[in-house]
Amino acid sequence: MKSDRPEATTKALEVLDVVKVFEEGRQRVEVLKGVSMSVEPGEVVALEGPSGSGKTTLLSIMGCILTPTEGLVRVAGRDVDPRREDELRTVRRESIGFVFQQYNLFPALTARENVEYALNVKGRRGDPARREAERALVRVGLGDRMDFLPRDLSGGQKQRVAIARALAGSPRVLLADEPTANLDTTVGRQVLELFRDVAKSEGKGLVVVTHDPKVRDVADRVVGISDGRLAA
Repeated sequence: MKSDRPEATTKALEVLDVVKVFEEGRQRVEVLKGVSMSVEPGEVVALEGPSGSGKTTLLSIMGCILTPTEGLVRVAGRDVDPRREDELRTVRRESIGFVFQQYNLFPALTARENVEYALNVKGRRGDPARREAERALVRVGLGDRMDFLPRDLSGGQKQRVAIARALAGSPRVLLADEPTANLDTTVGRQVLELFRDVAKSEGKGLVVVTHDPKVRDVADRVVGISDGRLAA
């Protein structure tokens, strides 16, 4: 479903009046309570809040992993229909790159193969996928570690592979969930600076869910969330 609003094309990501309710038996928990926010191309947004505030749920809705109970998600100017799983998969595959705290690398695949696999999922195969995977690894400073298995990489290097994998296929939006939680201070700062450089140079909207105060140093904007609502 395409948006017919001209201004929508200027945003990398928008959520409008999003409500998320989880129900189990007779229990009904409203995790998000009418959240609206947008991210510009090339903008770095830090999303902060205490445990249970709804920040990870919001990130999952932004990434079309979860669907809102109410409200609208718009990615790269496209209104996402939550009733169509095929559309959700397409948006995730073509427009969004994810980076997680635990890296989620395949242990039996090299750094190159981990990135190449992500491209295979997006329908890109053979030599073109291999070359794109290599370019992505060079982009994150791992040109000399392409043939290393995850067990032979440091924590910071694993996170760089995860970033390269997220960049594969040139998504419009990058979403990161606590990407520096397992890294020491120096490496964490390097990873954050890499995130910012990628977002700025390639015009990608970047949202980082974090408890790490260092993220404030690279963010263009800090958004707080508490009890399912954005801070005023």
